[in-house]
Amino acid sequence: MRLPDPIQKIASELSELPSIGPRQAIRLAFYLVGRSKEDIRALATGIDNLRNLKICERCFFIHQNAGALCDICSNPNRNQDLIMVVEKETDLVSVENTKKFTGRYFIIGEIPKTGLLAEWQKLRLQSLKNWIQKGEWRTENGGRNGQANEIILGFNPTALGDLQASLLAKELTPFAKKISRLGRGLPTGGEIEFADDETLGSALDRRS
Repeated sequence: MRLPDPIQKIASELSELPSIGPRQAIRLAFYLVGRSKEDIRALATGIDNLRNLKICERCFFIHQNAGALCDICSNPNRNQDLIMVVEKETDLVSVENTKKFTGRYFIIGEIPKTGLLAEWQKLRLQSLKNWIQKGEWRTENGGRNGQANEIILGFNPTALGDLQASLLAKELTPFAKKISRLGRGLPTGGEIEFADDETLGSALDRRS
C-alpha cells in the first residue's frame, strides 16, 4: 500500500542511517508520528542544529568552537608528542571517556575492507604527516627531527583491524619513534566503540 508522503520521505532518510533497514525505518517513522508536535519540533530543531558543527582541521573530530580546532587539539595541556589514530569519532569518544589518554587524536575514517584508503583519507593522512614534519608541536620532552614520540594505532582487535593497523604502520613508521597498538585487554573480535572504560583503559595501558 502507498503510505503518506511524509512517512515515505522520513523513512527513506532514516534507512540511510547505519544499521537501519527499510522496515525498521518505517517503524521509526510511525513512532515519530505518535510523538507530540513539540517533540517532533524539538527533534527537527536538533537535527537542523547539526549544520552548525565544524570539523577540526587537525584531528577531524567535530566541534562548535569559534576557531578551527576542537577542544582537545586546542588544549595546551595535551601531549602533542603522543598521537592516537582511530577509525571513527565514536572510537575517540570511547578512549577519551577512560580519562587515561593525555595525547591528541587523529580520525582516519572507516577504512574499506580492501584495506585501500580512499582519496579523502589519503589527504587526511598527508595532513598528519605534514603536521608532524613541520614540528611546531614539539615539546621539551621529544619530537625531534620530524617525528612524534609515539603513534598509537587504535584499531579494533579484528582481522580487518589488524589489516588497517598494518597499512597505517607502513605509512607512519618514518614519522614516529615508536608505533604501538592497543593491548589485547580488548577481546578479539570486539570493537573499541562498545568496550567499557575499564577494559579500554587496560588496553591502553598494555599497548605495545
